[in-house]
Amino acid sequence: MIRRPLGSTGLQVSVLGFGAGPVGDPGLSEAEAEALLNGVLDAGINLLDTAPSYGQSEERIGRALQGRRRDFVLSTKCGYGVPGVEDWTGPCITQGIDLALRRLRTDYLDLVHFHSCPVEVLERPGVVDALRQAVAQGKVRVAAYSGERGPLSWALNSGAFGSVQTSVNVFDQRVLDWALPLAADKGIGVIAKRPLGNAPWRYSERPEAPDVATYWDRMRTMGLDTGGLDWSELALRFAAFVPGVASCIVGTTRLENLQRNVRALEQGPLPADLVDRIRGAFRRNDQGWDGLI
Repeated sequence: MIRRPLGSTGLQVSVLGFGAGPVGDPGLSEAEAEALLNGVLDAGINLLDTAPSYGQSEERIGRALQGRRRDFVLSTKCGYGVPGVEDWTGPCITQGIDLALRRLRTDYLDLVHFHSCPVEVLERPGVVDALRQAVAQGKVRVAAYSGERGPLSWALNSGAFGSVQTSVNVFDQRVLDWALPLAADKGIGVIAKRPLGNAPWRYSERPEAPDVATYWDRMRTMGLDTGGLDWSELALRFAAFVPGVASCIVGTTRLENLQRNVRALEQGPLPADLVDRIRGAFRRNDQGWDGLI
């Protein structure tokens, strides 16, 4: 498994990260969750991305992997969901981090992201300061931001964050032209979320879920020829080898899917001419196709 530096943070992350949202699914048993999480680490994946909104994900990671804490880079989110505290306030950030530490059974969090909040929240007194104070206290190694468009630009230019998450995929390419070069210039790490673009190729008709439907529309408009590659492999190799991306996070409840993704990335970057066709198809058809949160 390729590992790359996450900007100037000092962290090394696997090119394939694990989106741990599915681990919180109540339909997954404790034994299945434990086997899945250990299988992730055994496959060479060292970046685990979770959030307090992902059901039992944080608690299950804490229980299943407490003996392997040195084997992985732990990423979570904050800003909401603290009982009795207003969302997106300094106390919410501080108390949310303390709760995450307890749920995840760890003394420190490698990455803590503000979870897709708007600019007016980022500018609210005490919010960014609370996350930076947690870094100063050693509870968090790297302050990070997850989001798109204007708020992402604010985060990249603020000097407050060492890493960002943003949507990077075949159907979501705008950040390739501005955000990724800006992050590289500032030494900010980039984690690609939605690298499969919610896999719209699974559907013969327009799906109901708004985010999947948006990508389905873009896919149909772009009219890409995959060059004989499986759609999943094409999408994953495209996102993972975009210049400036350190890691791309994919969630699953099935180890066979995880292993298939690992094998796809072992094939390396897509051929240059195919990348050019993918980039060209997006640019020709871009109709205000902003990144999806």
